[in-house]
Amino acid sequence: MVIALVLIIISLPALLALVAAASFYSSNRNNGTVMSSGLEREYLLHVPANYDRTKPVPLVISLHGGALWPAVQREIDRWDRIADARGFIVVHPSGVSGRGPRAWSAGRGPGLTRDVRFIAELIDTLSAAYDIDRARIFVSGLSNGGGMAFALSCRLSDRIAAIGVVSVAIFLPWSGCADERAVPVVVFQGTADRAVPYDGGTSWVAPAVFPSIPLWTARFAERNGCEPTPVERRVAPDIARIEYPACDGNAAVVLYRLDGGGHSWPGGGLGAEWFVGRTSTDIDATDVMWTFFREHPLVAEGLAK
Repeated sequence: MVIALVLIIISLPALLALVAAASFYSSNRNNGTVMSSGLEREYLLHVPANYDRTKPVPLVISLHGGALWPAVQREIDRWDRIADARGFIVVHPSGVSGRGPRAWSAGRGPGLTRDVRFIAELIDTLSAAYDIDRARIFVSGLSNGGGMAFALSCRLSDRIAAIGVVSVAIFLPWSGCADERAVPVVVFQGTADRAVPYDGGTSWVAPAVFPSIPLWTARFAERNGCEPTPVERRVAPDIARIEYPACDGNAAVVLYRLDGGGHSWPGGGLGAEWFVGRTSTDIDATDVMWTFFREHPLVAEGLAK
């Protein structure tokens, strides 16, 4: 009995590790795949229980940040709860890991072409299985995922109605934004973001020089044909809402400046403050995005009127 007890004690850490690993896999696994560009690409799909096959529903595509994965992004943005309440479908695709952490190729080059094709084919796959409203396909993203959302607005503007980005890491220059259609955008950026500086510059994230978020947003407004002078109002003690008025085709451009905010999703799942900085709880970025998305469907012949 003593020998048996010793063996149990010795094996306990290994058993606990196996249980933890199994639990982690179960809670973080994806539930769908698409073959794209010769690769098996994964995604995590959420269809609300009240989905009605007789009615077209919106689709929200939420892109994780660099080194994260779909299940983590789901916990951060909490899109599922709004999808259940409002009756739309949410998908969290996975970037390519290769020999390193998962990430999106949000700059120029063949990697961007590959990832844009994947998202386009993912939309096709989901549209074949569900009644997706083609006028209401939206993209949100965090950090590297936000940069990819911007890239999609430049390369799939005929399919993406609007985008919402948080702590957006921009790698694609405006010269690489070839699409002519103005895409509505809502931006959330903290002034104390150490990963993607609010006023631009370099950081530990990448060797690239990130643009100033206020200037980048102003450039977005210029592209969307908005008036050059924004209207700013305080919506919380630490949050300013900055909107550019009179944009072409209702392609609104809105920036939420989070004073003292870090590299995190406002109102979402909290990361370690020592790492991401302060997360604002005075605004829920997901709720605000959904309201913004609802007001900006894709207006095109045969789609929204």
